Amino acid sequence: MARILVVDDEEKIRVILKIMLTAAGHQVSEAASGEIAVAFLKDEAVDLVISDIRMDGMSGLDLLAAIREQDLGCPVVFITAFATMDSAVEALRLGAADYLVKPFAEKEVLLAVERALGVRRILVENIRLKKESGAVGHSGPVIYVSPAMHRVHDLALKVAASEATVLLTGESGTGKEVVARLIHQAGTRCHERFVAVNCAAIAPTLIEAELFGHEKGAFTGADKARPGKFEFAGGGTLFLDEIGELPLEAQAKLLRAIQEKSIQRVGGNQEIPSRCRLVCATNRDLGRLVSQGAFREDLFYRLAVFPIQLPPLRERKQDILPLVQHWLSKLGNRVVEGEIMTPAAQRLLQEYAWPGNVRELFNAMERAMIMKGGLLPLSSDDFPYLGLQESPVCLGEEMFKLPATGLDYEELQRSIVRQALELTAGNQSAAARLLRVSRARFRTLLALLDEQGEQPPEAGRSIQVQFKRVAVIYNRKD
Repeated sequence: MARILVVDDEEKIRVILKIMLTAAGHQVSEAASGEIAVAFLKDEAVDLVISDIRMDGMSGLDLLAAIREQDLGCPVVFITAFATMDSAVEALRLGAADYLVKPFAEKEVLLAVERALGVRRILVENIRLKKESGAVGHSGPVIYVSPAMHRVHDLALKVAASEATVLLTGESGTGKEVVARLIHQAGTRCHERFVAVNCAAIAPTLIEAELFGHEKGAFTGADKARPGKFEFAGGGTLFLDEIGELPLEAQAKLLRAIQEKSIQRVGGNQEIPSRCRLVCATNRDLGRLVSQGAFREDLFYRLAVFPIQLPPLRERKQDILPLVQHWLSKLGNRVVEGEIMTPAAQRLLQEYAWPGNVRELFNAMERAMIMKGGLLPLSSDDFPYLGLQESPVCLGEEMFKLPATGLDYEELQRSIVRQALELTAGNQSAAARLLRVSRARFRTLLALLDEQGEQPPEAGRSIQVQFKRVAVIYNRKD
């Protein structure tokens, strides 16, 4: 079904076309002139305009120019008499989708409409791509060598061949959208649209209108009808990121959309079929949200038909250097050969915990390339900001497990103090902050080293130690 505007100054032509198109299941509106049509299109969204070429006042060609100027993504089919065929040819040259010659048969009208709606899909896609052009995207091929990501890749390819709803879980920045796009590209819907929606970035009061669309006057500011993401996705893939942030009321409507394969626009009563495939993602524990009453249990089971857990980057450090190699080629817009970074830089990237995961790694490489002017190899000095960020600390029972045979507690303390001093190149204030203890408490711990006759390490013993010392001192608050 399409929304079609018929523009003609002859009422009988409008009536005939409305009967034909309504019988075919389309929703038809009328305009008796080009001026009325322009005013109508400012308030209402339509999929197609069928217009006479010769009209009093604004002609059909003028109407076509106005539609193209507003970039509505709305194709125009012209009605013409044999005597105005030259005008029809000119209209095609100016961008009309098709033309109908009076008198026309119903079959000819429906075929022209079908062709024009195909043109509309191309126009809308071009508008979307123009809006997205220039934006830096972090999505792309899935780069990996680790067994953990090999399993994720295999699962994505297996589920891509089905129509099952997929739930991607994992920490922020692990590449959930990249995997979602892989599922889309590897499936039967790869030639259709991929639509991504960040549920956390939309105000709770607007999320339903964003997903399901709205009719004119549905709420303040709704000056025209607008399709939602479910309609826009068509027969493609709808990716709902941060699904755990969806309000409960919107969860109920999403559940119904999944079950019934149809939606209703906000403020509307018409059932609109939904053909898109759903892929969702979250960095939250949906099971815990269910137990807390913040997420619907029935929706959780509907979404988790095929769950895929993405590991954090710190658990697949084998992938760091392949990712770096790939991104340096992209950022430098050239083939990267030879040494891309020094051993010290590689060690630094491997030892860092990457709380922001793959996204943080990409940002680090982009900053380094900007500061280095695109020159390679990169050194550890090109990543000074990594030392200014705290790595996540494991707490609780998994942090350390006491062996059954026991241990030398004082030697353990000495070892920890040595490591803290080594990391800070002998800066005792910085070492105390690393251990989350007061300066007085740290002096007590230092006494354990004095008992063994040990001296704190001297500053500046290596470039790596100097770098870490500068990073910690820079971060000092005293």
